[in-house]
Amino acid sequence: MKVEDIKKILVVGAGTMGHGIAEIAAISGYKVYLSDISQDILNNALERIRWSLSKLQERGQIKESVDTIMSRITTIVGLDKTVSDADFSIEASTERMDIKRQVFSKLDELLPPHAILATNTSSLPISKIAEATKRQDKVVGMHFFNPPVLMQLVEVMKGDKTSDETAKITYDLAKKFGKQPIMINKDVPGYVVNRILGQINIASCILVEKKVADYREVDAVARYKLGFPMGVFELIDYTGVDVAYYVSKSREELGIRDDIPICSLIEQKFKNNELGVKTGKGFYTYPAPGKYVKPELPKELADKLNPALILAGGVNEATRLLREGIASRDDIDLGVRLGLGLPKGIFQYADELGVDTVLKALEDLKALSGYNTFNPDPMITQMIRENKLGIKTGSGFYQYGKVEEKKMNTLIIRIEPPLAWIILNRPERLNALNPELVSELDKSLDELESRSDVRVVIITGNGRAFSAGADVSSFITLRPIDVIRLRTLRNVVNKIALYTKPIIAGINGFALGGGLELAMACDIRIASEVAQLGQPEINIGIIPGAGGTQRLPRLVGKGKAKLMIYTGDMVSAEDAYKMGLVDLVVPSNRFEEEVRRVALKIAEKSPISLLAAKLAIELGYESNIWTGQTLESTLFGLLFTTKDVEEGVKAFLEKRKPQFKGE
Repeated sequence: MKVEDIKKILVVGAGTMGHGIAEIAAISGYKVYLSDISQDILNNALERIRWSLSKLQERGQIKESVDTIMSRITTIVGLDKTVSDADFSIEASTERMDIKRQVFSKLDELLPPHAILATNTSSLPISKIAEATKRQDKVVGMHFFNPPVLMQLVEVMKGDKTSDETAKITYDLAKKFGKQPIMINKDVPGYVVNRILGQINIASCILVEKKVADYREVDAVARYKLGFPMGVFELIDYTGVDVAYYVSKSREELGIRDDIPICSLIEQKFKNNELGVKTGKGFYTYPAPGKYVKPELPKELADKLNPALILAGGVNEATRLLREGIASRDDIDLGVRLGLGLPKGIFQYADELGVDTVLKALEDLKALSGYNTFNPDPMITQMIRENKLGIKTGSGFYQYGKVEEKKMNTLIIRIEPPLAWIILNRPERLNALNPELVSELDKSLDELESRSDVRVVIITGNGRAFSAGADVSSFITLRPIDVIRLRTLRNVVNKIALYTKPIIAGINGFALGGGLELAMACDIRIASEVAQLGQPEINIGIIPGAGGTQRLPRLVGKGKAKLMIYTGDMVSAEDAYKMGLVDLVVPSNRFEEEVRRVALKIAEKSPISLLAAKLAIELGYESNIWTGQTLESTLFGLLFTTKDVEEGVKAFLEKRKPQFKGE
């Protein structure tokens, strides 16, 4: 049989998932039998399908009328010979093994020999369900995500005896439904996505139980640092604390893990009937039972926890699945993106964090919990031995090309596409700015500007300083006229301010005098929590000379700027953040990975739109609002002539990540 031979589809179970699957099949042009135990349940399902179709019609997402699509659905109470001409069945009944085996035994009896029997189970073993039939080669997992009409992912999973032909037909049918399938080659409880999510949930629970963080801090990191659409505990509230409880309760039965007890936080909420959105209270409080409102989380909470601690268990589980041939790297990452709504795949996260960082987080989680699930997969330890640490070494789960490193007299240039790092390298002098360093910086900026593989430039310092300012020893022989003529640093600072690529200042320590002026010209300033910033020129009888008296007031206001310049005092990173002098403060032990995380997020955007945004902001800020708005609208219109806008719109409509080329 081929997918083209499928004409009629039977859906068993008309509940939340079943009626949605039936709707998808009918939209796709198939004749559909929808079966359940009572006509009342079926009538309710038909009402929900009609309502859903009307909404899709309002948005122009279906080509046929609601009535035409509805006419393809025939309801059946129970299972009888009426369905005996179905070519493909999808079971979506109660998540109990005994019920599913009864259903499959009946389907095996009623359906023709060529028919494929699929199950939408999210947790039960396919092979055990298949044993109830005489066609185990035609039993397959076909796991849709809720709501099926809107969610793009379908996980296709083989049982122990599922044939390749059955799996391929099921995969192709999912594509006929307009879905994006992934293939799971072996029968594993929980499929791929839920196994990875389960490990994220377990790690998050441990972090709160062991008082490393509270649940709001975990959720803030998930939302703001990792880009999750919902925090970990927010999602548990949304799907139901009771669901999380029963999944944990059945873990041993499913064979997923046997050394992890139920999360005490979830167990307590369950006993208190605080089940999340459905009861109006879970980890968060909601306006009324069933009414979800996104919890408010201050962004500063996200600075209190290493993101790798949340993700490491998920990375470890994904690596096991990859190493054991259960699913491919690309399918695992696609599944995580589509199934959980994450902005990137789990292996992409690992490469950005650093595989060595993931290993350290696993070790920390094992020390906290004692759970064997955090023993690093052999593939992770092997990658570390081979220096495949991710983006920073040019190779990890993905290949990033060779990392180039060029050492100059005063700078280190490290290129790890799409990023370039300019590292001020006079650590013995706290990276003080002398003529040679400024000259090399000037030339390096020009070279990097012309490289198409560099999207974002990061300037930072080697050692314990970003830059402590100008090299005072060079002042001794200078005359006043020499200083006025010494335009090199001012030119570099101005070049940075209007550079055609985003530039981030990674302030890892002292940023004083000319060093702070250099940082202020950058688009974004990210400071280590131990950084100290200041304009101390007044202490030796001079004033800032490379834009400090102009840029500092624009960032922090005239009063605070005068206070800093008049006193020459330094401010802490935290105070600098409160003043608006820096845009982000990160833990010193995660400084580089946090800077890289922000830079990579920016690098994903269209280079042309980033340049347009920068020009609109920088030039518009220095003019009146009317001139600025005219500039903005002109640039806005010009962007519509670019291929990047075509790609962006197309990707949005296709619900995928755009691939911008800067054209």
